[in-house]
Parts: sequence; structure tokens; C-alpha cells
Amino acid sequence: MLKKGSKLYSIFKGSCPKCQEESMYKESNPYKIGKIFDMNEKCSHCGLTYKIEPSFFYGAMYVSYGVGIAFSVAAFIISKVFLGSSLIQSFIAIVLTLIVFYPIILRGSRNIWINIFIKYDPNKAKKIQ
Repeated sequence: MLKKGSKLYSIFKGSCPKCQEESMYKESNPYKIGKIFDMNEKCSHCGLTYKIEPSFFYGAMYVSYGVGIAFSVAAFIISKVFLGSSLIQSFIAIVLTLIVFYPIILRGSRNIWINIFIKYDPNKAKKIQ
């Protein structure tokens, strides 16, 4: 399903969008909160600089908002429609969902943002001699 060379592969794996050979993050576990923003400066395989310009990832805030809304709607539908919770219980379910998935939403938003601007290059994916 997630084939190398697709945008989804890079988004879900957090890999370099140009070559998809290595992770953009120094720490693969997003739940190590102190290291959630620690990214490599550039890809050691293809040389892509991840921070394209100063404050590049500020744009990921807009993506994060949309992804957070999607998680909130999903939590509301699951709690209200499928579990029959009250409105207050559904609100609590939304807040808990956002707290639990915050690190994943944050990293996923960064992955989506950089993949909007950088295209996969199969020539860069080949091993550099």
C-alpha cells in the first residue's frame, strides 16, 4: 500500500521527501516530547536541506489545524454516534484524543508540509557513490 516513491510513504514514515532513504528526525519516537522538534539539518543520502528557509515549518501550523479538526471530528463521531455518549463526554473524548495524538499530529503536519514542496526524485534514491 505504501510504496516507496509515493507522497504517503514519505508522510507516514517521516522520511526524506526527495530520496525517501532516511528519517528526517533525529528521534524516531514522537512521544519523546523533549526531542519532538529535533530534525536533521539535511539528508545524509541526497543532501536535501530540510529547513528550506527560516521559519519554513511555521506553515505546518495550518496543516496541523486541519489534521487536528479531522481527529476531533473522528473522536466526536465515535463517541457520540457509535458509543452514544453525552455532549460533555464527547467533548472530553475530543480533548483526550487531541492530547494523546498531539505528537503524531505535529510530526505528521511537518511531513505533509514539506511533501507539498519537495517532490520524490528516483535518481536521488539511488545510492550515491
